[in-house]
Amino acid sequence: MSRLFGFLSVVIVMAIGMYIYSKQIQSTSAEAGATSPQGAINITGVKSDLMSIASAERRYFATEGKYASLDDLISTNNITVARQRPPYSYSVELGGSGFRVVATRSGENYAGTPAQLSVDENMQFQSSE
Repeated sequence: MSRLFGFLSVVIVMAIGMYIYSKQIQSTSAEAGATSPQGAINITGVKSDLMSIASAERRYFATEGKYASLDDLISTNNITVARQRPPYSYSVELGGSGFRVVATRSGENYAGTPAQLSVDENMQFQSSE
């Protein structure tokens, strides 16, 4: 009897955990502006690319004492990320004391995804419709 109770307890806890996990995934996708499964996949890939570029900027700054353009990061093999992940294309905006890596969406056929996503030197994401 106690084995059955233990097994049922594990199943119930697992079900509750899966429910909470699914709700967190849905809210993360909604926060990023993705309202469709394909949109959520695209946003996840774009965010990963932005993080890779931002990390490369931070490494470049640590070794060179300055930030680099996207072209410089690619030509020096600091990143292996492509310049775009359709429908988004990437750019780097350099400032005196920091940088901002920007992904800009092209086209109007991607409702439910942000027009622009960016990450700064503090690894803080921003998005705009």
